[in-house]
Amino acid sequence: MTLLILGVALWWGAHVFKRLAPAPRAALQERLGDGSKGVFAVLLLGSIVLMTIGYRQAEFVNVWFPPAWTTHLNNLLMLFAVLLFGLSSSKGRSRAWLRHPMLLGFITWAVAHLLVNGDLASVVLFGGLGMWAVLSIFLINAQDGAWNRPEPGPIKGDIRVMVISLVVFLVIAGIHAIFVWPFPGGAA
Repeated sequence: MTLLILGVALWWGAHVFKRLAPAPRAALQERLGDGSKGVFAVLLLGSIVLMTIGYRQAEFVNVWFPPAWTTHLNNLLMLFAVLLFGLSSSKGRSRAWLRHPMLLGFITWAVAHLLVNGDLASVVLFGGLGMWAVLSIFLINAQDGAWNRPEPGPIKGDIRVMVISLVVFLVIAGIHAIFVWPFPGGAA
């Protein structure tokens, strides 16, 4: 569990450093130039490695028993999470709807996984990352002030993002099925 907690903490630290410590972040960027992005990329990759190893090694400690129907809700929420991620780079009308579609997608992803995983390691991983995304929205809004809503694009951009999101969701579900079957009824 220690590696998992360290991984989540490193993820938080690498992401919120810019918002909570802007002067040291600016000094680091001035000293390293574009190399500072590489430092944070390595930190984030390290956090993912720590979270993955820590999650896989964590002892199973049950916190709650998810009902079977939450699998259906998880899959629906995951489709929405992928769509929200897609909206972050959409060129359609929907790009003007939400200020933080990627972070909202991340929160949706975390909630979806908390619905179907009732163990302590899942609460630490998905709960910790979900709380990071919520905090990030508040920090960005507090520091950046009012949002200048972008001009809506053509409807074909929305259709494109929906089709791409559906394909990405199916690919993610297919890859997920190799490790953990994400659909009701167990592995086929």
